[in-house]
Amino acid sequence: MLDTTGLVHESFLRFLSGGALRAEDRRAFFAYASQVMRSVIVNSARERIAQRRGGDLRPLTLSSQLPGKVAENEETILSVHQALEALEQADPRLAEVAQMRYFGGYSEQEIAETLGVTERTVQRDWEKARLILAAALR
Repeated sequence: MLDTTGLVHESFLRFLSGGALRAEDRRAFFAYASQVMRSVIVNSARERIAQRRGGDLRPLTLSSQLPGKVAENEETILSVHQALEALEQADPRLAEVAQMRYFGGYSEQEIAETLGVTERTVQRDWEKARLILAAALR
């Protein structure tokens, strides 16, 4: 399972391997950072799903509740990723706000500063994005 430290380390390694980041401003950096974190989280979920499906190994668990919760979280991550891709086609700013909130963990104030809009606009965009994503995930 990917924890916060692992997410930060993997994201940093991707920053380094991506070459020189030419972030002209704070907005570009935070947008890129949330995109990288999203990619790391989605790839990690895909790898865990692939590990569970392959091989002749029988999984051994100490708790009967663990596999359901893990699978649900991984499936949820992939479902949110697919819904965000659809949202990006319809409204890129809503998708960016949702990505920064869900995958980047940024506050409304940080998103507002990054996007150059008011906090109230971010709140409205987040509410719209949540409703659209919730409908897409049903």
